[in-house]
Amino acid sequence: MHAQRAQVRLDAALEGLARVFRGATAHPEEYNCECHWGSAEELALLKVPGVRLDPDLLRRAWWAPDWTDHGAVLRRILPQLAGALVDSRSQSFRYRDEIGVSLARGHWQEWPREQAAAVREFLHAFWARTLVTPDPAASVHRTLVLCVEASGELSPWLDVWEALEHPMADRNLAEAVDTWDYDLLADELPWSTWHDKDEQLAVLTAWLTRHASARLRAHNAPDDLLQRLRLISLTGPARWHDPHWPGYTY
Repeated sequence: MHAQRAQVRLDAALEGLARVFRGATAHPEEYNCECHWGSAEELALLKVPGVRLDPDLLRRAWWAPDWTDHGAVLRRILPQLAGALVDSRSQSFRYRDEIGVSLARGHWQEWPREQAAAVREFLHAFWARTLVTPDPAASVHRTLVLCVEASGELSPWLDVWEALEHPMADRNLAEAVDTWDYDLLADELPWSTWHDKDEQLAVLTAWLTRHASARLRAHNAPDDLLQRLRLISLTGPARWHDPHWPGYTY
């Protein structure tokens, strides 16, 4: 039931983006260098509303860091880009964290209220669907990075995860801890960020220490994983000299 509701919400969020950004175009004077971005014909497509872009052009459009009006380019491509983000077969899907950075560069929270609300709802709906849907390609930790980079916040996404009681959410938590622990045991954030790395590290560590251990223990996580999670809550020699230190070299 959780998965069905999450999919219905995501479908509605995609429809909302299509409705809100219908007719959006890049700025009429927008320009990018043909030698490293694309042709004049491709640039012209960004100034026409609604025309679907081929996957490579879509990627180049959100990837380019040097648009005069990055936000306008994003508004032009957002409905198609969001559709690509939720399709694990798409070319843009594997760049989820980088797309989060692109959204941040577009300052979407400063857009008109209806537009910002549509983007926010899409991110939340995509996050909720990812947490409960069994899809090996859709690793939760990469979708989390997308949401964090796009919004500049970590706590709201962790709060959603914490409140969700679902077997996939628990399994995804175990997989995330298994992916993150090498960096966290070195007191490093397990992803690159354009925001405050130290703050995100503190928030993530505190959340895992407070919430993840009891949750994973209740769902019969392997003892090795629980021990690594426990070590994350320790500092200095207490961590390194613990008999369960995994012997990582840095």
